[in-house]
Amino acid sequence: MSHSQNDPRVPTETPTVSGADAGRIARAAFVGTALEWYDYFLFGTAAALVFNRLFFTELDETAALLAAFATFGVGFFARPIGAMVFGYIGDRVGRRPALIATIVMIGVATGLIGLLPDFGNIGLLAPVLLAILRLVQGLAVGGEWGGAVTIAVEHAPVEKRGRYAALVQIGSPVGTLLSSGAFAVVLLLPADAFDSWGWRLPFLFAFPLLLIALYIRMKVEESPIFRNLVNEEETVKVPSLDVFRTAWRRLIVAVLGALLGVGGFYMITTFVVSYGANTLGVDRQIMVNATLIAAVAQIFVTVIAGRMSERFGPGRMTMWGGILTAVAAFPLFLLIDTRSPLVITVAITLGIVLITIAYAVSGALLSDLFPPKLRYSGVALGYNIAGAISGALPFVATAMLTVSNDASWGAALILVIIAILTALGGFIGERLRVADKRIVVDDK
Repeated sequence: MSHSQNDPRVPTETPTVSGADAGRIARAAFVGTALEWYDYFLFGTAAALVFNRLFFTELDETAALLAAFATFGVGFFARPIGAMVFGYIGDRVGRRPALIATIVMIGVATGLIGLLPDFGNIGLLAPVLLAILRLVQGLAVGGEWGGAVTIAVEHAPVEKRGRYAALVQIGSPVGTLLSSGAFAVVLLLPADAFDSWGWRLPFLFAFPLLLIALYIRMKVEESPIFRNLVNEEETVKVPSLDVFRTAWRRLIVAVLGALLGVGGFYMITTFVVSYGANTLGVDRQIMVNATLIAAVAQIFVTVIAGRMSERFGPGRMTMWGGILTAVAAFPLFLLIDTRSPLVITVAITLGIVLITIAYAVSGALLSDLFPPKLRYSGVALGYNIAGAISGALPFVATAMLTVSNDASWGAALILVIIAILTALGGFIGERLRVADKRIVVDDK
C-alpha cells in the first residue's frame, strides 16, 4: 500500500538528484539541526551552571550536580525511542513530515523550560517537570538528526554526499555558538538577576528561532529516493524491527562510529565546563568562552573533513579521528588542569577539533551503512543509541572525581575508550558501505 500522495500505478522513474537542489535542501536541514543543537546544548550548559543550584537545592553540592547531569542524561535515554518512532514515520510516511514534527517538539519543549518555576517556587514538582521537558527534547532529537542527514544525503549526487552531510553537521557548532553565546551574555548580569530571570532568556529565545526554522523547513521537498521506494512499494512495515533483525551488525558499527562525535563532544564541553567551574575553581565565564572559540574552529574543520571524506572515505576519516583523539586525551586534560585560561582554551579547542574529524563525517558514514528502505531508522538508531550511551558520560566522569580525589585521569580514560571504539567503527564501517543505485544526476 502506498504511503504517499504519489499514485503507485504511475510508472517508476529513476530518482533524479541535482547539486543545486542538494545545496538548498542541506541548508534547510542545517537550519533545523542548528536549532536542535542550540536547544540541546543549552540544557547541557544550564545543567552545569544553573539547574544544580535552582532545581535540586535540597541536595548537597556534589549530589545536586549529579542530579542535574542525571536529568541531562534523561534526554539521551529517550533518543533511541524517538529514533524508532520518527524512523517509522520517516521510512513509511516520508522524511519531510518526520522532520517538521521533530523541530516543533524540540523548540516548544525548550521554550517551556524558560517558563518553568524553580524549586523555591513549586518544590519537587520543578525537577520533575524539568525531567519531563528534557524527555520530550530527547524524543524529538531522536528523530531530528537522522532525518536531516537522510534527506540531505538523498537529495545529493553520490560522489558529493560528504560535503552535504557535513553541512548538516555544522548545525552542531552553530548551535554551540548560539547557546554558549546566549549564556555568555546573560552571565554578565548580576548573580541575583541571573538566578531569578537571566538564565531563562536563552531558553525563551527558542520560540522565535523555531518559527524561522519551521518556515524554512516547510519549503523542503520530499526525498526523490523515498518517492521511488513508495512507487515501487518497497517500504517495510516496521523499519526499526527490520534494522534489529536484518542489519544489526551494521547498527553496531553505526553506534561505534557515532560514539566519539556525541560522547566526546559532551566530555569536552558539558563535563569540562562543570569540571573547570566546580572542581578547579576557574571562572565559569572563561569555560563558556572557551567552548565558543572551539565552536568556531569546529565549523572550519567540519567543512574540510566533509570534503576529505569524498576522497578518502568517511570510514577512514572516522578511524583517524578516533586514533588522534585517543592519543591526545590525557595531554588535553593535563592542560586543562593548569587552570590557565589561555591553556584551557587551547586544550578545549584542540579537543573539539580532533573529535570533529570523526563527527563531521558521521552523517555520510551512517547513511552509507543502510539501504534506503531502512536508512532513516538505521541512521537515527545508530546515532541515538550512541547518544544514549553518551548521555551518561558527564555523570560517570563527575562521579569518578569522587573516586580519584578530583583528579582528571578518569575523564581522560573515558575519552580514550570511546575514541578507540569509534576508530574501530570507522575501520569496519568503511568496508560495509553500500551505494545507492539507479540515481540520475542532473546539474543543469
